[in-house]
Amino acid sequence: MKLIIQIPCYNEAETLEIALNDLPKRLEGIDQIEYLIINDGSRDDTVRVAREWGVHHIVSFKRNKGLAMGFMAGLDACLRNGADIIVNTDADNQYCGEDIEKLVRPILEGKADIVIGERPIDETEHFSPVKKKLQRFGSYIVRKASKTSVADAPSGFRAYSREAAMGINVINNYTYTLETIVQAGNRRMAILSVPIRTNPELRKSRLISSISGYVKRSMATILRSFMMYNPLKFFGAVGGVLMALGLVLGVRFVVFYVQGLGAGHIQSLILTSILILMGVLTWVVGLLADITAANRKILEDIQYRVRKIDYEQDCIDKGDHQV
Repeated sequence: MKLIIQIPCYNEAETLEIALNDLPKRLEGIDQIEYLIINDGSRDDTVRVAREWGVHHIVSFKRNKGLAMGFMAGLDACLRNGADIIVNTDADNQYCGEDIEKLVRPILEGKADIVIGERPIDETEHFSPVKKKLQRFGSYIVRKASKTSVADAPSGFRAYSREAAMGINVINNYTYTLETIVQAGNRRMAILSVPIRTNPELRKSRLISSISGYVKRSMATILRSFMMYNPLKFFGAVGGVLMALGLVLGVRFVVFYVQGLGAGHIQSLILTSILILMGVLTWVVGLLADITAANRKILEDIQYRVRKIDYEQDCIDKGDHQV
């Protein structure tokens, strides 16, 4: 059983060694542990630090491509190098390395496909009160969109089984954390949350430059993911609201018309027609999107099978163990 711990890095020379030193060297039930960094266009000595420390695998981008693309490149490299379990953590040593055992244990026991670390948000001193409330609210929205019980959706401290990793796709270019939960939940993967510890802050987050910007991009990601996997429900709800508004105005016009006052409310009749027409068109769009979603599921199944063949062949060529 091979575990590969991957770390996305962007100019992390000052903190990477601290994070690497905190990682476990052996775990019960794991035969082999390897380490991988994704060098996301770093302009400092990140790669040199990784090599001197003894990192087994380095994936490098010539320019910065963002956390989402780095995460996916890391999964690809881990799978090609025979990982049975993949753990993702941060280069700023935000998460306690000893808690990796908590992440991999449910996968080893066959209880989960994905395990996400739940940070002690209320006890984290460098989180402002606003950020704490937004973290809780965002996680609540993700739980509703994904039909899961994930307590800390933005947490990047997580473990994936080999099968789960082969089925993951990230469409947005911002972050993988929210989209992968919505995707996994709608694909009926087994997801668990486990409580973890965090370390003192070594540097400010580079993903969250401003709270308002993070909220906007996160909500857009959640909405887009929900629309991709539940298009009929989304467009059906929007169309239903438009139809309801149209019918309310229609009833209002009928009441005035019966009272002999209809001539002064023709605009209500026009607006009623527009809203009902918009509602019907939205439902049609929902039906078309649902058909597209069905085709996407077929393509994802084909992609999974192609990945499985591709990765297994790579591992056979390298002599790596396969499950």
